[in-house]
Amino acid sequence: MDLGLHNKVALIAGGSSGLGLAVATELAAEGAHVAIGARDRERLAAAERGLKEVARGRVCTSSVDISDQDAARGWVDEVAADFGALHIVVVSGGSPPAGLAWQFDLDDYKESVGSVVFPPVGLALAALPHLRAAQWGRLLFVASETASVPIPSLTLSGMGRAALVRFAQAAAAELGRDGITVNVLAPSATRTQMVERAAARLAALAPAEGDAEAQLRRMGQHNAVGRIARPEEFAAVAVFLASERASFVTGGVHLIDGGASVMGPALPHFTNAPRDTYT
Repeated sequence: MDLGLHNKVALIAGGSSGLGLAVATELAAEGAHVAIGARDRERLAAAERGLKEVARGRVCTSSVDISDQDAARGWVDEVAADFGALHIVVVSGGSPPAGLAWQFDLDDYKESVGSVVFPPVGLALAALPHLRAAQWGRLLFVASETASVPIPSLTLSGMGRAALVRFAQAAAAELGRDGITVNVLAPSATRTQMVERAAARLAALAPAEGDAEAQLRRMGQHNAVGRIARPEEFAAVAVFLASERASFVTGGVHLIDGGASVMGPALPHFTNAPRDTYT
């Protein structure tokens, strides 16, 4: 299937690892020019090497902190100028601590909103003039399953993702006639390095319940498929939504959760988990 991505210019924030890198890899393999940004220069260098092995277009990397609005805007403008256009923007918010509503104080809520909502919104605002100039655009916000399903033990995540969803839906309503779609991706646990670290921490807290692999299997019991997702499974959905084929799909929150939403909100692996498990 031709996804119509050849020579499209894609900018991926957080593209040096995890879900961002998985999306960047699929876009590069489909023939898009890919610009990834992240803070860690070593990870960027490793990601660039891997992307160039599969890329059919250009690949470039930038060390950037998108929580710095001036730096984020400068990065977007630089990529658009270098490639001559910008068509696809993929960005995720932060990963706030796990915990119930009453476990946090007001400063925790402020920090969560600041990390989950403002950097993606700022990047989208910076990219919008370029997408409008191209008369073709795809904005993809990487959130989590909490964007769609309330999970009490992930209060901060749910609060921030809900705000991001409302922004994305408002943007979708405004931008559709400009040829720009806006969608939110809502994955459950996916086997990234961050989730593997979380599994290792949980295993250290409860060694009687098994090692990190056992914890990963336990996380998978949260969904109908019975395992956690692979990054390439998430990336396949993201790249379709970024494609020409998905031109009539906008304003949606797309669960990539293995059917977790039909299994109920319980997260057994979060029982007694510390707040910093997923950071």
